[in-house]
Amino acid sequence: MRAYCAGVLGMTEIPKPTVPAARGGCRFRAGAVQLHLGIEPDFRPARKAHPGLEVTGIETYAARPAAHGAPVIRDGDLPGHRRFSSEDPVGSRLESLERS
Repeated sequence: MRAYCAGVLGMTEIPKPTVPAARGGCRFRAGAVQLHLGIEPDFRPARKAHPGLEVTGIETYAARPAAHGAPVIRDGDLPGHRRFSSEDPVGSRLESLERS
């Protein structure tokens, strides 16, 4: 997940505070957005719930997960937006959208 967040999503890892750091996991930042990842032994990704990230230059952004072998599923069902969904390495869905 570290390689995915940094290399594919372009986020920067940031330190966790001392107490949460003792529980493992990691945190990332891109602009005002933070992503907190924890460790859960019997983790199962949600099939419907997902974060959505507003991006600029969506075609360039869609090329990043595709270049790493992740699916890029385009969806035209949100008026006024271009968007796609992809999956991270553990199967969680991530939506990216751009206002058109």
